[in-house]
Amino acid sequence: MPDLWMPGAEIHDIGDHAPTDGGPPKGIAHITWDRNATAQKPADWVPFDDLVSYFTSSGGRPTAPHIVWDPFSGRIAQLYPADSRSKSVMDLPGGTRTNRAGAVVIQIEAVFFPFCRKDGTVYPRLVDTPCAGWDRLRAWVASWGVPDVWPMGVPVDFTPHRDEHTWETAAGWYAHGHVPENDHTDPGSWPAFGNTPTTPTEPTNEPPQPARYRTTINGLEYGYGAHGDQVTAVGEALVRAGYGGHYQQGPGPDWTDADTLNYRAYQQGLGYTGADADGVPGETSLRQLLGYLPGTRTVSLAHVVAAARTDPGAEQGHQTYGSEARIVEQALADEGLLDGQWVDGSFGTRTLNAYAAWQRRLGYAGRDADGVPGRSSLVRLGQAHGFAVTD
Repeated sequence: MPDLWMPGAEIHDIGDHAPTDGGPPKGIAHITWDRNATAQKPADWVPFDDLVSYFTSSGGRPTAPHIVWDPFSGRIAQLYPADSRSKSVMDLPGGTRTNRAGAVVIQIEAVFFPFCRKDGTVYPRLVDTPCAGWDRLRAWVASWGVPDVWPMGVPVDFTPHRDEHTWETAAGWYAHGHVPENDHTDPGSWPAFGNTPTTPTEPTNEPPQPARYRTTINGLEYGYGAHGDQVTAVGEALVRAGYGGHYQQGPGPDWTDADTLNYRAYQQGLGYTGADADGVPGETSLRQLLGYLPGTRTVSLAHVVAAARTDPGAEQGHQTYGSEARIVEQALADEGLLDGQWVDGSFGTRTLNAYAAWQRRLGYAGRDADGVPGRSSLVRLGQAHGFAVTD
């Protein structure tokens, strides 16, 4: 069994241990962000011991992580054993249990905030620091089965990217900005995993030149020669995930060798090898990259609102806009909010209640969670389940 307490860490056991729920093992990357600073107004770095004292006090324990890490000196303090949940992400009642959603959910707080000043030098990003101690910290997390991959992309800025399905089903590292039910967007950057694999891998058998064939996913083409908005969406997502190194210009709507090479690097980052990492998307990797599958299905907001206001009071099974209601119902069923037998094209009471549950999952309440779709909630459902929203 791996070490519950990281070798070499300073142990500050704060008690209150509790089990995780099982499932894909995860690491969560945070920065303490204990001060706000800018390039014009940097602020002095807050000492490591101050943050350890805070998280071990009554005020800090409710949000304490497993690990507090000083990226300048390499000092590491551990507050919880690896097999316990910690408390650094928000966990809403009735949702996915974010602090427990894995065989382990090891949370790391780097003592850092953007534009902190230490010993006269200003550090805009965590990766600009020495990142001392990262290799041994990564190796210990990996010993608990957490693979060196970012299922929702390498954090390169403070843009959030959350997808509950990916969170619940994919092992690997997640930024705080990836965790469902949370509104934080840190860490902004994180050190690379290096060249040491956590488990033996097969030879990559990379092709001598980029693959030049196309595949069709959900009615849209990908691969060399493909054209369309879906190609641009993939390219932009690759750049956000840190896999845009082969672009000389772009990305754009025409799939070129650069897209293939970037996508191949992304597939390898997910752990794929050989023919599974040839740079042409598969459905699983594409959904992980984008958080949804682009498609040609569309839903009119006006139509589903009309259905939501009409169908519940009409006779059983009445369909105001049946085909579009059915798309929404199937998405709600895929979210686990509606029984499959009610995917029938009638936006009746059960569908209304299921949509209200979806709104509450997104954080809406009161009149904003009455089951009648609004643009924002419908767009987010479409992004997760592959349909576009029109007026």
